[in-house]
Amino acid sequence: MSTTLRTLPALAEAGLVEAERLPALERVAAQYAVAITPAMAELMEEPGVARQFLPDLAELTVLPGEDADPIGDLSHMPVDGVVHRYPDRVLLKVTHTCAVYCRFCFRREMVGPTAEVPALSARALDAAIAYIAEHPAIWEVILTGGDPLVLSPRRLAAIMGRLAAIDHVKVLRIHTRVPAVDPAAVTDALVSALKVPGKAVYVALHANHAAELTPAARAACARLVDAGIPMVGQTVLLKGVNDDPAVLEALLRAMVETRIKPYYLHHGDLARGTSHLRTTLAEGQAIMRELRGRLSGLAQPTYVLDIPGGHGKVPVGPDYLATEGEVEDPNGVRRSYRP
Repeated sequence: MSTTLRTLPALAEAGLVEAERLPALERVAAQYAVAITPAMAELMEEPGVARQFLPDLAELTVLPGEDADPIGDLSHMPVDGVVHRYPDRVLLKVTHTCAVYCRFCFRREMVGPTAEVPALSARALDAAIAYIAEHPAIWEVILTGGDPLVLSPRRLAAIMGRLAAIDHVKVLRIHTRVPAVDPAAVTDALVSALKVPGKAVYVALHANHAAELTPAARAACARLVDAGIPMVGQTVLLKGVNDDPAVLEALLRAMVETRIKPYYLHHGDLARGTSHLRTTLAEGQAIMRELRGRLSGLAQPTYVLDIPGGHGKVPVGPDYLATEGEVEDPNGVRRSYRP
């Protein structure tokens, strides 16, 4: 498998789905994009990887409360491509294309080959950058999509340069899966495109299972970190993927060993057709509580819920304040604390 698998027949030819399931799965592929890179195709024997990328008939089940825009992007989009939910930062959605398409994606109905606009037009990009320049409270710009690292180094360098020219923008952050799912794409030219003078540049890697951090993926991350670009990690808590303390611990340790600081553990969003992959908040809190006592603070992400409707992220980790004058230690034993 030397190319990305983008169709159900290609998945069947690669032995990743049974041929007899293709007619039923076509209903899924008609709604939600499919793409599995060679790097991820090699990991399909790991259930925690396969479950993230292989289409499933369960995606056709839509529960009450699930939404095509579960975190309210559209209600906070002053101009095309810009999501301005918080005063000091914006998302800049430069493309609606990804290297892989995750079955749990909260933007699954906005990305892929059927997206109305695969990337921002030149005019839309001009308007988006003008909006950022006109709002001096914007301190950080987060490039997302889609996945911005599917763009060519030339196009990335041009966008980064234009953002760097805005004096009040001090931090540029790139959200991506590419270093893990397509590590060969992290070339010297791409790394060079991300470096801009006078700005702090961060790369946030999305990975959900330790198996994704292959030697090639770790080498790709090292090219970024060695170039002076810090990395943080984002993970989605997923049923049957990483909803086990030992599995999640292995991922978080692997991130820190790769010089990636775990940043957020996201509770699954209410995207349509994703209930089979969502845990409960209580399950997530129990996992975080178990990890607190056995995992270095350096490896602890913040467990967050993105409130439906665009009301922002809030931490939803376990509470260790037991009663007035008592706290619980990592083992659940109540200890006296009287300030």
